[in-house]
Amino acid sequence: MNGLPARRLLLVHAHPDDESINNGVTMAKYAAEGAHVALVTCTLGEEGEVIPAGLAHLTADRDDALGPHRIGELAAAMKELGVADHRFLGGPGRFRDSGMMGAPQNGRPGAFWSADVDEAAGYLVEVIRELRPQVLVTYDPDGGYGHPDHIQAHRVAMRGAELAADAAYRPELGGPHAVGKVYWNRVPRSVVDEGFARLRAAGDATPFPGLASPGDVPGVVADELITAEIGDEAGQEFAAAKAAAMREHVTQIAVDGPFFALSNDLAQPLFAREYYELAAGEPGAPAGVRERDLFAGVDA
Repeated sequence: MNGLPARRLLLVHAHPDDESINNGVTMAKYAAEGAHVALVTCTLGEEGEVIPAGLAHLTADRDDALGPHRIGELAAAMKELGVADHRFLGGPGRFRDSGMMGAPQNGRPGAFWSADVDEAAGYLVEVIRELRPQVLVTYDPDGGYGHPDHIQAHRVAMRGAELAADAAYRPELGGPHAVGKVYWNRVPRSVVDEGFARLRAAGDATPFPGLASPGDVPGVVADELITAEIGDEAGQEFAAAKAAAMREHVTQIAVDGPFFALSNDLAQPLFAREYYELAAGEPGAPAGVRERDLFAGVDA
């Protein structure tokens, strides 16, 4: 397998910082265990807001230099997680951040939201056939919270996995490969409720001026839909790595202990465990029992 480790995990995300918020614990855990962890980010996040006043000039309506800056933030975050393989779909800048749903940027030339799904998926097929991952992680069909780039990342990830397994599809990109298991990022309702209870109890102990609401957390579902749960079994090594990675996304995230805020300055819980719904493939645990290993039941 070109010298790659026996276990190979691929994550597909929309913007730099999404991976650390959603999957920082998971990425750090599997990297530490010797799995090949690869991240494909679909845009540079050029349309994001900026938290530090000293970097406000980077925004799209001023210097339009946020994308290149976030490349550096992503590289620093991946170093904290121990992940060496991080790429941009089609290369850096091939697809541009589309902005929030309904924004004029949605339809601009080069915006990820306006890209042809099959064309974009072709770039992912090349990565899948090169790395031959058994496990792929991405968003649910709504992208977690309806952001166009998240929805498009879901579509591209699912279509890329489908095309990569088709021997008739672009054989010049490598031999076909079927991904064994596809997971969607999720958060169980009970965990969200507990996290916000902690946040309310902390009160003024956080430096943020307001509190987010449970509705601000993407991908929240009923507990029974969760099929996998990943976290530190002893200690907080991987949770600490996640928090450190999030801190590297300086323009986008402010972290304070077990809480963080985005550019809206509203505090929300930083989850030390991460949760998934198996969307394709065979479960590696009995019905009703959560997997504790995303590779459970797959062949090397």
